[in-house]
Amino acid sequence: MMLTWRVALVAVLAVAVLTWHSNAADPFAFFDWDVSYMTASPLGVPQQVIAINKKFPGPVMNVTTNYNVVVNVLNSLDEPLLLTWDGIQMRKNCWQDGVLGTNCPIPPGWNWTYQFQVKDQIGSFFYSPSLNFQRAAGGYGGITVNNRAVILVPFGTPDGDFTLFMGDWYKKNHTDLRKLLDDGKDLGVPDGVLINGKGPYQYNTSLVPAGIDYETINVEPGKTYRFRVHNVGISTSLNFRIQGHNLLMVETEGTYTVQQNYTNLDIHVGQSYSFLVTMDQNASSDYYIVASARFVNGSSWDRVTGVGILHYSNSKGKASGPLPDPPNDQFDKTWSMNQARSIRTNTSTGAARPNPQGSFHYGSINVTHVYVLQNLPPVRINGKLRTTLNGISYVPPDTPLRLADLYDKSGVYASDFPTGPTTGPPTLGSSVINASYKGFMEIVFQNNNTIIQTYHLDGYAFFVVGMDYGVWTENSRGTYNKWDGVSRCTIQVYPGAWTAVMVSLDNVGIWNLRVENLDTWYLGQEVYVKVPDPSGYNVTEMIAPDNILYCGLLKDKQKQQVPHGSLATASSSVLASSKTLTFMLLLLALMFLP
Repeated sequence: MMLTWRVALVAVLAVAVLTWHSNAADPFAFFDWDVSYMTASPLGVPQQVIAINKKFPGPVMNVTTNYNVVVNVLNSLDEPLLLTWDGIQMRKNCWQDGVLGTNCPIPPGWNWTYQFQVKDQIGSFFYSPSLNFQRAAGGYGGITVNNRAVILVPFGTPDGDFTLFMGDWYKKNHTDLRKLLDDGKDLGVPDGVLINGKGPYQYNTSLVPAGIDYETINVEPGKTYRFRVHNVGISTSLNFRIQGHNLLMVETEGTYTVQQNYTNLDIHVGQSYSFLVTMDQNASSDYYIVASARFVNGSSWDRVTGVGILHYSNSKGKASGPLPDPPNDQFDKTWSMNQARSIRTNTSTGAARPNPQGSFHYGSINVTHVYVLQNLPPVRINGKLRTTLNGISYVPPDTPLRLADLYDKSGVYASDFPTGPTTGPPTLGSSVINASYKGFMEIVFQNNNTIIQTYHLDGYAFFVVGMDYGVWTENSRGTYNKWDGVSRCTIQVYPGAWTAVMVSLDNVGIWNLRVENLDTWYLGQEVYVKVPDPSGYNVTEMIAPDNILYCGLLKDKQKQQVPHGSLATASSSVLASSKTLTFMLLLLALMFLP
């Protein structure tokens, strides 16, 4: 069985390399991942988490602009799996997006190989499972896309690079959390916040029991480090801060920002930032790294705080005393909104390409599509608790939308998604937003719920042009930032408020637009944006991969795999400037493994 699996992998990689004609000049990066359960005790109680190659969190994928990435994923879980790549745009290649609108799930015991290029991108992103509430158990890791050497970076080379994953966490397994939602119940207050899969440092003996393993970042005095911070949690906005240190923001989700110092920053679910932090303190003791819950009430939330340690090599003792203060008013969303408005694009620097980020004048382009997407508090539809956008709670069809189009299967989804809020009763549905290739879309997210929502669009980065409280109207356009609004892929929408974004529809495919809050996403708050190929499918768009999985109406086309057990191999990456050399080295390595 081991030999059979190796032969199958060699065949898949051969196809991946030898058919990737358009990207032949760019290097390849190969990764071999086994996604499985393991037992961990991040909050002091043993529980089941999802690991990659027995690591929780999973490995950081470190690549460079335009690299071709090949990730062989072995699903050693007991349920179907897909990995999605938040922020990676999958140019002309939605086949690799890892969501139910484009991909059939990887069955338990099967492996499937993702093949994509990080085309014209730089920045800090993450991957995670997209199905069945699995991200609540882990399965996530970082994606670092470095600049090519020929492109200038708007800051000096840091002395080191750290990735921090923070997020609210429950002691219940993801299957138990999923059942609570299926039964129409609330998840309740989280049991804590993890930083890099670890619980809090014991800063308070009444809130944190002894024996909890916590994250420690080791640094040298006087040096400057880059911190890439991701909120990979379930539903809680977190305020991030490092005691005694300024956070110089330099990048968010692939865009170099105007460089500003923050003492703390609200980071919402699904968002990613990177900061430069200089070790300029006297190291009289270690320093706290804090991620605490925002916009919450009650003493039960006191435990929802992640605490790590920043340790200077010349530190004179352990951290002690109170945590650094969060923003003055825990419920001051206006302060938080103003902070969000302060994040702007550095228009004078290049990013993946040398031309300045501000050379695309989005504020002067004529809008061709306008959608106002309104969400409400959860409602009951046919007796089940559901969430909606414009009155529709999305239900994934058994056949992925993109596969249905490829094989001319009608009736899988509807093309009548409303352009604005509806007045009728909420319904279940599988409808899509129809868009035009090379069009320019304005999307307004109207949050009529009582909690912050963060929205993410696959396949694109959008320009954040405005946000405010109240109901959006056409007059709200007078407040838009039409010059240096930050370009990113995930944005928060405050309760009782709106956020407006603009996006250039230059990426053919079917793309998921979803809320990143896992509970509301799981209950139906998503839709797909269809950007068809004007020349006919598979002309502007990349062709469907040879290893495509089939399900639903196309299940009879699927060749069966013999389920194979967990290999628990170490993560590997093989890089080469020549596709032929890369493939030959990998082939030899696989053939001679014992």
